Amino acid sequence: MSDFAIGVDVGGTKALAVVVSDNGTVVDQLRSGTPHGRDADPGARAAEVVADQVLELSRRQGIDPRCVPIGVGLPGLMRRDGHLAFAPNLQSASGSDLGALLGDALGRSSIVAENDANCAAIAEHAWGAGRDIDDFVMVTLGTGIGGGIVADGQLVRGHSGFAGEIGHMVVEANGALCRCGARGCWERYASGGGLQRLSREAALDGRLPTVVARVGAANRVKGEDVTRAAAEGLDEAVAVIDRVGWWLALGLANLTAILDTGCFVVGGGLSEVAGLVLPSARTHLAGLVEGYDARATITIVESAFGSLSGAMGAALVAFERAS
Repeated sequence: MSDFAIGVDVGGTKALAVVVSDNGTVVDQLRSGTPHGRDADPGARAAEVVADQVLELSRRQGIDPRCVPIGVGLPGLMRRDGHLAFAPNLQSASGSDLGALLGDALGRSSIVAENDANCAAIAEHAWGAGRDIDDFVMVTLGTGIGGGIVADGQLVRGHSGFAGEIGHMVVEANGALCRCGARGCWERYASGGGLQRLSREAALDGRLPTVVARVGAANRVKGEDVTRAAAEGLDEAVAVIDRVGWWLALGLANLTAILDTGCFVVGGGLSEVAGLVLPSARTHLAGLVEGYDARATITIVESAFGSLSGAMGAALVAFERAS
């Protein structure tokens, strides 16, 4: 068995590739932009980007890319056979077998492919914040929201393999249009994309005068402008972050009612601002969960690996399939 594996987390904004040792240590990493746009062959451009990452990391670490275990985490509805059935935030790859495409590009058999949030849950359960916890929900906040559900120590996959698509739980009837085609999905309010949308709306409504003055125009305000100002303690920005925290707590309350989980592990690309959003979510959760005081303690904790969890989990899945 190889001492290393390569895991790649392909998100709506970036593809993150890591080399991981068999004890969970990340020894190298590489980020690239995720390609979008329709091609005749779905997933071809994403496979090309990932293949380039694998080859570069292999060169840097002296690894044979034809032999090292490789896993890829993808956003959206992943079938049990590894096909990406539908990906609202990576529509150029919808319908593809990215593992097979990547295998062809590298001149080897198919690569292991898994849902990205499932990968994050697997990594956190084995090595991180979910270690020794048999029941938790992994919540990945990035361009959208992904989920991985661990119950009785096992990953919940569902009938078709689609379990955990929590970002498309509707939290606002007839709300903001989502890339999946529905309205009011949770990820339109509590993800990186949701933070961007709520920040822009607040700016245009005149609720962020100081932030607007800093960037020059209301339509130029971005989520990172608001998080930066909130970190400085600017009240108008803190109010927007608090609203994102409320939306996050609302979704967690719904998941608590359905799953009776006692722990949420929050990671993904937006985890860099978890220190701002999670305290607000924890405060609001008590008022949103049915019978909160009658339940065992519900914890919301930060991922141990932040934005690396998905790629690390993809590597771990590759390790397991190779053993």
